[in-house]
Amino acid sequence: MNWLVKEEPDSYSFDRLVQDGGTTWSGVRNPLAQKHLRAMRRGERVLYYHTGSERAVVGVARVASAPRADPDDATGRRVVVEIAPVGPLPRPVPLAALKAEPLFAAHPLVRIGRLSVMPVSDREWEVVERLASVPGPRAGGSAPRRPARKG
Repeated sequence: MNWLVKEEPDSYSFDRLVQDGGTTWSGVRNPLAQKHLRAMRRGERVLYYHTGSERAVVGVARVASAPRADPDDATGRRVVVEIAPVGPLPRPVPLAALKAEPLFAAHPLVRIGRLSVMPVSDREWEVVERLASVPGPRAGGSAPRRPARKG
């Protein structure tokens, strides 16, 4: 399985993930996003999407750990995973470009704007790679303010 995670670049940019060498993907509260976190397996691929004004897939990471209990969740219901950077995409892939692809018409990225963790099929991954190879501005991110995650 492949995944996509979303984060505000002001909160935790892909550049910051690269700088840190990895992070705990925590703070996810949405039940569907939590379901997806529970399904993640070590070694699986992750697309890193910048939300907010950027709205683009900017990098590739990998799941670096199995899901485990979120140490900040007193209820014991939430989980976290570790993710590690692989590298930036050659070009960012804007949401508008993904919306223009028929394959993404029913994808959660297009249909469920607030969902922060979602699966990506191999075919969808290939579309993102193809779009990332089209000439345009280089992928990247801005400096973070705080490393928080939203569900």
